[in-house]
Amino acid sequence: MHLTFTEKHTKNVGLCIDIDRQIYSAQSRFQRIDIFETPEFGRILTLDGFLMLTEKDEFIYHEMIVHVPLAVHPNAESILIIGGGDGGAVRELCRYDTVRHIDLVEIDEDVVAACKEYLPDVSCRLDDPRVTVHYEDGLRFIRRFTDHYDVIIVDSTDPFGPGEGLFTKEFYGNCYKALKADGILVNQHENPFYPDDALSVRQIHKRIVQSFPLSKLYQAHIPTYPSGHWLFGFSSKKHHPVNGMDAGRWNALGIKTRYYNTNLHKAAFALPTYVEDIIKDVEDADISRL
Repeated sequence: MHLTFTEKHTKNVGLCIDIDRQIYSAQSRFQRIDIFETPEFGRILTLDGFLMLTEKDEFIYHEMIVHVPLAVHPNAESILIIGGGDGGAVRELCRYDTVRHIDLVEIDEDVVAACKEYLPDVSCRLDDPRVTVHYEDGLRFIRRFTDHYDVIIVDSTDPFGPGEGLFTKEFYGNCYKALKADGILVNQHENPFYPDDALSVRQIHKRIVQSFPLSKLYQAHIPTYPSGHWLFGFSSKKHHPVNGMDAGRWNALGIKTRYYNTNLHKAAFALPTYVEDIIKDVEDADISRL
């Protein structure tokens, strides 16, 4: 029998991956969770039929959502991750000796349990003593804090279902309040290639720009994500994502990465023209700041 997993990216385009076997399936209070074994991408995690990560390319996403803000912030000690129940962002953060505390807020406890059991290379640092896992809604959690975190990482699912509230103006405003005076917010920002997703990119960025004095997009190539072209948002109260990046300081840490490096960091903020066109009247177009 020939088994495949298919995810539709648009009504006319999809990703199809051959499957050796299904190793986990459950319906939590929030979503359906499946983990499959595949010959090309290793184990893959899907939520409600949408691909969240694969063992083969997850390092790209997690390195870019973590190392970009940590290479800019000069002394990030207290970190909040909203979403990220697979543990990949935690794994990357735990490579920094300077990080003293990580709050991981994941609404679905079953996602964490499944990843601990079946994706150990991704979730391997969830038991680090610096990590506290909170099983609750991120929108409610963030309201309790003022001037508390150095970096907030929004490692959310797509802007519908359990993750929908993490894409609102209210949420980004609460993130601004919860950050210290030199705090940084980083979020996954969808793909800009397909029209419906490009509209989401524009809407998300507009809401963040209304809360932060400095907001820029950066990009990475993630083969199994829609179109392979993925965006992240970098928003800050103080630090510029390129001019504020200290390459010497970060390289001296000796962190071994497979995708991220400080040259790529600078280049990631140089966006294709079609992406600039999507957001050109949303943010300040003074590219001289880069």
